[in-house]
Amino acid sequence: MLSLDQRYPFRGHEIAWGSLGSGPPVVLVHGFPWSSQCWRKLVPWLEKSHQVFVFDMLGTGQSDKPADMRLDESVQSDLLVELLAHWQLERPRVIAHDFGGLAALRGHFIHRLEYSSLHLIDAVALLPSGSPFYRHVAAHEEAFAGLPDYAHEALFHAYIQNAAHLPLSTEVSDIYLRPYSGEAGRPAFYRQIAHASNENIAALESLYAKPNFPVHIIWGEEDSFIPIERGRRLADLLQANSFTPISGAAHLIQEDAPEALLGAILTSL
Repeated sequence: MLSLDQRYPFRGHEIAWGSLGSGPPVVLVHGFPWSSQCWRKLVPWLEKSHQVFVFDMLGTGQSDKPADMRLDESVQSDLLVELLAHWQLERPRVIAHDFGGLAALRGHFIHRLEYSSLHLIDAVALLPSGSPFYRHVAAHEEAFAGLPDYAHEALFHAYIQNAAHLPLSTEVSDIYLRPYSGEAGRPAFYRQIAHASNENIAALESLYAKPNFPVHIIWGEEDSFIPIERGRRLADLLQANSFTPISGAAHLIQEDAPEALLGAILTSL
């Protein structure tokens, strides 16, 4: 497990983060409902040649899960901007998955962050976004937040298994469940779903163009959350330097095919 032994104050709440290794900086940005632990199989290799920065987005992992503020995608991109400034990083290499991809893209196209390179992995970046499950939770957030633990745990396990192509072990599934367990964690899971906004994606789509740094896109061929055709469209819009499909992997590619993912990253990092 990755150690996040540092804390950063963000809008009255604490963000858990850590860094490992030395060398050119690499920032890993996870998605939802994942945490920085989705990178745990990659970091030991990346830190051999880079200083790797990992953090848990607000409302996820070991970071605070506030009930008193909206946690939409714009908040997470604001957090990324602040963390890069706090770490005093200029033009870091950024590797981002799922909603982390949206945060990184907003960081560049809206906040004018510059990267040395950007690797996008099964990224949330284009409409349509969301699923019938997301819409149902948004309409009934309070009812979902009040589920008994056994029902919530069964639903959560089923949801994240849908993101993977291969069966997830109970041990792995529990890594992602743990932050969303208990009286504080359970409602945080449904709250974040309810706060997701397509407006943040729509505002970004019209800005897409080729950045002045390399963009590499990696996609699981079996991704049912965000089909690979959408990844190819994103690659066209950004005029990506490479597009790498990973066979035998779905949306949660870090668990399905970590070796193939690492290889695709290292060849272009």
